[in-house]
Amino acid sequence: MNQKHMLTTGRAVRLAAAVILPILLAQAQTRIVVNEAAARDTISRHIYGNFSEHLGRCIYGGFYVGEGNTKIPNVRGIRKDVVEALKKIRLPNLRWPGGCFADTYHWKDGIGPKTQRPTMVNTWWGGVTEDNSFGTHEFLDMCEQIGTEPYFTGNIGSGTVQELMQWVQYVNFDGISPMSSLRAANGHEKPWHVKYWALGNEAWGCGGNMTAEHYSDIYRLNATFVASTGPEPLFRIASGASSDDYHWTEVLMTRVPHWMLQGIALHHYSVIDWNKKSSATGFTEQEYFATMKQALRMEELIAKHTAIMDKTDPDRKVALVVDEWGGWYDVEPGTNPAFLYQQNSMRDAMIAGVTLNIFNNHCDRVKMANLAQTVNVLQAVVLTSEEKMVVTPTYHVMEMYTVHHDAVRLPVEVTAAPFTLGGESLPALSVSASKDQRGVVHISLVNIDAEQAHDAALEIHGTTLRSVSGRILTSGRVQDHNTFDAPENVKPAPFTGARVEGSTVKLRIPPVSVVVLSLE
Repeated sequence: MNQKHMLTTGRAVRLAAAVILPILLAQAQTRIVVNEAAARDTISRHIYGNFSEHLGRCIYGGFYVGEGNTKIPNVRGIRKDVVEALKKIRLPNLRWPGGCFADTYHWKDGIGPKTQRPTMVNTWWGGVTEDNSFGTHEFLDMCEQIGTEPYFTGNIGSGTVQELMQWVQYVNFDGISPMSSLRAANGHEKPWHVKYWALGNEAWGCGGNMTAEHYSDIYRLNATFVASTGPEPLFRIASGASSDDYHWTEVLMTRVPHWMLQGIALHHYSVIDWNKKSSATGFTEQEYFATMKQALRMEELIAKHTAIMDKTDPDRKVALVVDEWGGWYDVEPGTNPAFLYQQNSMRDAMIAGVTLNIFNNHCDRVKMANLAQTVNVLQAVVLTSEEKMVVTPTYHVMEMYTVHHDAVRLPVEVTAAPFTLGGESLPALSVSASKDQRGVVHISLVNIDAEQAHDAALEIHGTTLRSVSGRILTSGRVQDHNTFDAPENVKPAPFTGARVEGSTVKLRIPPVSVVVLSLE
């Protein structure tokens, strides 16, 4: 062999090694082990809840178009297309009326003849005039149409204990009382029996700028009088921490008797910088990486808040309720900055996939959660424009993950190559698993890596594998999204990249994708 041929061959070998070695390393490192024998906790369907606030076009133009609207199909003013879309994702609960709006909302302004309802100014979201045409009856009618459980946030910021106590009686009490009579006079003789009640929202901020110590006393006062008036006890939820405010959780768990505390809220948004967010669709790879870093912080936050709660509640009877989460970006150009209207891309699908996997894996403490928000606000599952409606990549993740609703969680161990950018690394793969009542095992896998596919060996301990099928949500670019003109640009498709080999499933997970497998 001459020297020139040796040099050429050497360069070829080095080039091949540069290309093939990372693939081989990824193949060697990506191992997923699911232990069916260790199955224990149930993934509550309520983890998959949504949030609806009187903010921008979430309620008016989103959910509600008015009873006299002949242009947009509706039932008593509630949009038919939105209702049908939410039915398909089996929406388990819906939080209302806020958000910051909740602690300025007086429920009696939203009942009775609409022509007699007083107006109010929405001081938090744009200073617009709220005509209160959408109130308690309309919201509960909408929940019944969707088939979802209502989750009320009570006003303890500008309201009174009596006002909140009367609201509970108005919607729940079946006996003779002034509130029952008022409800019947307004057209609903029987109570609705609303179970979920938050006592205030973000009491550390827009809900009153309270200290944890002061709020714990306010919570005890309200919880004393906000009690069950129906056949089931209320599920009362305290206004909880913002992200890593661990002191707030510590104070609530030590100062509030657990018999009057069924849940503590936690709010965390995937925001790069509150002073400098990013475009919802025109973001860079660096901004994508930074956003995913914030989304993956949810794992640490839940673990640390849970550790605090465990000190006084080792049996984990008090739920952690993550009732605000999601991506938060710059509003779409030309829209009202106070309305928080943003597009929804494959980046949002990645946020949804990894966050829901985290919730699933912590279902022994996380019993409920609410994506912010349902329609036309922040990381919405549905966008509307007059008579048009489109579902988002986040919606598709929610629909794909319905297989986990009320299924038994299966512990998962993941060893995988990281997603690396600019000297920083994140876990590339996020995985959760469950077994449903029919005995089918479902695995949800998210590859957040912007460039690399991951070849994985999936081992299921404790079961015999016969077949595998699946669905995938992916697209050519992480910025891809659906529009009113191209509503199916991003949508799920059958996944054919998995095969059973003995006791193992081999699969390739494409970059920026969500895969849900069914194993029988």
